Amino acid sequence: MKTWFHSWRAAIRIARRDAWRSKGRSALVLAMIALPILGVSALDLTLRSSELSPAERADRTIGAADARFSDPTYGGVPIFQDPVGDMNTPAKDYGDTAWPSGPTDVSKAIPAGATVLTDTSGSAKLTTAHGLLSTDVRELKAADPVARGIMTLLEGRYPEKNDEVIATSHFLETSGLSIGSTLSARNFDRPYRIVGAYEIPDALKADQVNALPGAFHVPYAKAVAKAGLQPPGATTTYLVRKSGGFTWNMVKEINTKGVVVTSRAVLLDPPADSEVPLYQKDGWGNFESSAAGNAAELAALGTVVGLAMLEICLLAGPAFAVGARRSRRQLGLVGANGGARSHIRAIVLSGGLVIGVAAAVTGTVLALILTLALQPVLEETMGQRFGAFDVRPLELLGIALLAVLTGLLAAIVPAVTASRQTVLASLTGRRGIRRSSRVLPLVGLTAVLIGGAIALFGSMVSEQFIVVAGGSAIAELGVVAMTPALVGLFGRTGRWLPLSPRLALRDAVRNRGRTAPAVAAVLAAVAGTVAVSTYMASTEAQYEAEYEARLPYGAVSAFVMEEGGRDVPAVREALQRHFPVDVRADVERVSVGKPGCEPWSSEAGCGRYEVVIPPGNECPLYVSVPGGGDPSEKFTPEQRRKLLTDDWRCNETGSNGVIYVDGGLMVGDAKLLKVLGIKDAGAEKALAEGKIVSFSRTQIDKNGAIGIRQITDVAAADKASEEGRPAPGKVSSIPAYRVPGNPKTYGLQALMTPATAKAAGLSTVPLGAYASTDRMPESEARQTLDGEFNKLGSNVEFHLEEGFVNENSIILLALAIFAGLVTIGAAGIATGLAQADAEADLKTLAAVGAPPRVRRTLSGFQCGVVAAMGVVLGSAAGLLPAMGLRLTDERERIRYHEQSVAEGWSTDLTPPDLPIVIPWETLAGLLVAVPLGAALLAALVTRSRGALARREAT
Repeated sequence: MKTWFHSWRAAIRIARRDAWRSKGRSALVLAMIALPILGVSALDLTLRSSELSPAERADRTIGAADARFSDPTYGGVPIFQDPVGDMNTPAKDYGDTAWPSGPTDVSKAIPAGATVLTDTSGSAKLTTAHGLLSTDVRELKAADPVARGIMTLLEGRYPEKNDEVIATSHFLETSGLSIGSTLSARNFDRPYRIVGAYEIPDALKADQVNALPGAFHVPYAKAVAKAGLQPPGATTTYLVRKSGGFTWNMVKEINTKGVVVTSRAVLLDPPADSEVPLYQKDGWGNFESSAAGNAAELAALGTVVGLAMLEICLLAGPAFAVGARRSRRQLGLVGANGGARSHIRAIVLSGGLVIGVAAAVTGTVLALILTLALQPVLEETMGQRFGAFDVRPLELLGIALLAVLTGLLAAIVPAVTASRQTVLASLTGRRGIRRSSRVLPLVGLTAVLIGGAIALFGSMVSEQFIVVAGGSAIAELGVVAMTPALVGLFGRTGRWLPLSPRLALRDAVRNRGRTAPAVAAVLAAVAGTVAVSTYMASTEAQYEAEYEARLPYGAVSAFVMEEGGRDVPAVREALQRHFPVDVRADVERVSVGKPGCEPWSSEAGCGRYEVVIPPGNECPLYVSVPGGGDPSEKFTPEQRRKLLTDDWRCNETGSNGVIYVDGGLMVGDAKLLKVLGIKDAGAEKALAEGKIVSFSRTQIDKNGAIGIRQITDVAAADKASEEGRPAPGKVSSIPAYRVPGNPKTYGLQALMTPATAKAAGLSTVPLGAYASTDRMPESEARQTLDGEFNKLGSNVEFHLEEGFVNENSIILLALAIFAGLVTIGAAGIATGLAQADAEADLKTLAAVGAPPRVRRTLSGFQCGVVAAMGVVLGSAAGLLPAMGLRLTDERERIRYHEQSVAEGWSTDLTPPDLPIVIPWETLAGLLVAVPLGAALLAALVTRSRGALARREAT
């Protein structure tokens, strides 16, 4: 070994031979390092392949056209847009005045001589084999060369006649139809035959049907209007091909005509931010990630990678120590023949290098193979096709180098330990005297104190969770550094233990070099699990405390807001048939305009209503101000707080519920009160007398009546609202009865019967039903009811009140299982090393007549001791970050609550209280079940009898 090259070449050859001889141990370490490399490399390949180049994105967005022209509905006023065409706004600042609104004639902006292809999209309820399905209906001449790339034909052909369509493969799968089937739309009897199947590369799960331009939407809208319903809207964009394309200057010129342009030339060569007028406006900008954001992401990524490498090193380090211990005679021979300590270190480090390189190659190759083989599955899961299988060698090389670095880092401590042994001790097998470092525990204690102080500062002073997380990480690393000393403290409990556990604990304490890394690995995994579990359990307890039921327990509601409640009778009947209904209360809503109008619709012939709040009953914090503005600005924070606490107009709060109508006004009968659990004889009497029952004091005027304004001119009402004036419209005054007290109404603020509404000149349409149940419906009944609703094709707003449901139990269980597997793995590795070290002790036990089971029980206790120490330390270390993060959240919530009350945003004066809940079930499983399971598993896989041999002198 005359040069470093030759010495390292020889060391690598020796390490490769040893790795091949110890196939089991080598495979274990290789798997530990290769699996993360496999996952990260596969993730890199998947993300890079799914990222589209500008040319690929242009092909999928505008096909073979040079641009797509679209209407931003600003009435043709000049606009600013971003280069991609996703963001736009009027060029003029309108401030508090009304923004422009209305359609723009896009065709006037298209240059003369250009080739144009229209692309129209809308929705309709199409007939399927199972009922009706709300589907996107597109009108695009897909066979035209200009549209090439927007959709991919899978089988069949493109439509050639007006009664032919093609459908996405996902629609065919969902609908139960196939090529050759016919379909039609609700309220539209014209049949269409499916002649082909296609997919949208960027939306593989889209339910879409494509027809020729003009073949569906125009006749469908006429049929729907003839049926007295609101015609569905459809938007049209224009694919334009022009010689020379559209430069950024041409796009800005077209923007002056109120048209948005998505240009291929601009996508391929975007302008600088300084050349984009939109980015120069206040509140607008290029919202790509900033340098600070990138730095934070890199810091978080580096922290995760560093902790993952630390965990692997802690797990793999003892395995390399096993190899070094079993090869100590070979290493002693190297020293006896003139090898220096550096050569010993090189041999052991070469073991890490060989395993690291093998893991890097294995992980990278498997990632390539699996990603390529599973590409269709990955595409279906992501919902989009890859642009190209993008392999970036430098990124994969960097990931692979992490495997090599991890292998080397894991072998450093065993290499240094092996090089310190004397030649005589290595050749005779003597272990010598092992002294632990006195400096490392002090360094660890210092890190714990500093990290704890940082975490405390972050939770009590700062509002940055990264401060708490960073301090907790430093403290956890300090605990890892203190592990050898802490293991020594555990040894003092051995005097009270029986023989086998006492031997196991004594062996663990005397051989801290192999015990400490395994305990630290368990500590790190358990600490992370406990931290996340505690934070999630505390958050879950907070959500449970804040949860407000939307209905009484077991009650249900089902509403249909569209098509004038056409499907409401079918919804009510399905609810009655499939659920154990006790009382069903049918409800309606007030409708202004045509019966088919949806609430809050601005279409012609549609209006809305509002419950009139008398001027004297309006809260000063929320009253409309002429010319717009915030009315609460004229009050000081103290005055706002006083209004919220003392003024009944401001502190009247309603409970949450499932009410989807203005003013919480429902049309029904006394059954609704029974379903909601409201017991008031006066209310039932008032309904029978034709009065409106109110739960809100602010709605009732000085004459004891409630006014309901019918607004038929929506535009005039919006203008009046902007000017702070009452909206024009007829007001119907209805005598009211106010329910005393403050009963829980689940969002209901007023109730009247259909007869009362009719007498007041108000039109109503069916809305849905409430129902109470005899028992909580079974899962099968819910699934059956969902299937019935899906067949209707309407959007049914359904809610079953089940109370608070814990959604994180599965996650907590998965975390506990993960920590258990890591614990058993680390403890198993430490047990294997212990058996290699304790072979002489086992021979002595056998020689003096110890029963065979002692060998098995000793092995089990050795594994259990390591697991128990790691779990105890990890559980204690994991509570710090969770508690710190919860305190940080509480401070932030309190600050926001105080600001909300001061600004008049909230009437809730109770300060938030975020609980800190320790997940005792998870901790019990970690503290008891995991060490016990590790001990039993180690005992089961250990042979009871070993070969009896002469014990060597030590």
